[in-house]
Amino acid sequence: MTSIGTGYDLSNSVFSPDGRNFQVEYAVKAVENGGTAVGIRCKDGIVLALEKLVTSKLLKSGANKRIATVDRNMGIVSSGLLPDGRHFVSRARDEASSWRNLYKAPIPTSSLADRMGSYVQAYTLYSSVRPFGVTAIIGGWDSEAELPVDGQVGSGPNVGSGGKKDGAKHGGPYLYMIEPSGLYWGYYGAATGKGRQIAKSELEKLHLDEGELSLEEGVKEAARIIYIAHDDNKDKEFELEMTWISSTTGPTKGRHEEVPKELREEAERLAKKALEGDDEDEEEEKMQE
Repeated sequence: MTSIGTGYDLSNSVFSPDGRNFQVEYAVKAVENGGTAVGIRCKDGIVLALEKLVTSKLLKSGANKRIATVDRNMGIVSSGLLPDGRHFVSRARDEASSWRNLYKAPIPTSSLADRMGSYVQAYTLYSSVRPFGVTAIIGGWDSEAELPVDGQVGSGPNVGSGGKKDGAKHGGPYLYMIEPSGLYWGYYGAATGKGRQIAKSELEKLHLDEGELSLEEGVKEAARIIYIAHDDNKDKEFELEMTWISSTTGPTKGRHEEVPKELREEAERLAKKALEGDDEDEEEEKMQE
C-alpha cells in the first residue's frame, strides 16, 4: 500500500489518488484474520458452517453461537470482528421484521441481501463511521408457493417482460455473501475468513452449479472443507458450528436450524478420516521422492 502515511487512510470518506479506499481494505484484512466460514447451496437446501476458534480453555463448549437465525427460513454466518457481526445480524433481523410487518410474508433472501448490502455500503461513505469488519454469508429458503391459476398478480402482460407463467413456481435455496465494501453476489458456494482460498478451491471441485449435491452430502462436505482449511492453523483448537435449511418437505421443514448432533459428529468423523488419508498420501509421495 504505497499511499500509507500520506493521510489518505485517515478518513473513511477520502479516496487515494489511485482510487482506493484504505479503510475498506483494512476492514477486509480484519476479516482475513477471522475463522473460516462457508456456505453451500445444495439442490434441496443450504448449509452454513463455521470454524469457531477457541481462544480460551475457560470458554464453555457449545456456547457463544456465531451462526444466527434472522427469520424462520434464513440464517447468517460471518467472519471477522464479532461485535460487528452481531450488529449486522441485529440490523438484518430488523429488516426481516419490517418486511414481515409490511407484506405479511418472510423477506426473500435476495431482498435481505440487497438491503444489508446498502446498509454496509453506507458505512463506507462518512468520516464519522468506519466500515464493517465482517464478511457475512446469508443463506435462506424462499417459499415455493404456487402463483394464482391465471399466473397474474395485478395488472400486466401474461407473457414477456413483467409477465408470469401459469402455475409457475418460485423460491428455493439462495446464498449471498456481503463484503465490507457493501458488494454482494449470489453464490453456489461461498467462503470467507483465514482459510478462504483453500475453501474456495475445495468448493469449486464440488461442481455445485450442476445442482446434484444433496443436503446431507453438503453437511459432510462443509465439515471436510472446514477441517482442511483449519489444517494450516493446527496449533489452535476450534469448534465446528453448522446449521442447515431445507425445503418445506425436507428435514427442517423450511426452517433454519442447527444440524443434528449425530449428523454433525458423523460429518466430523468423516472429515478427520479424509484429512488423515491426505496426510498419509503426502508422506508416501515424499518417501517415493
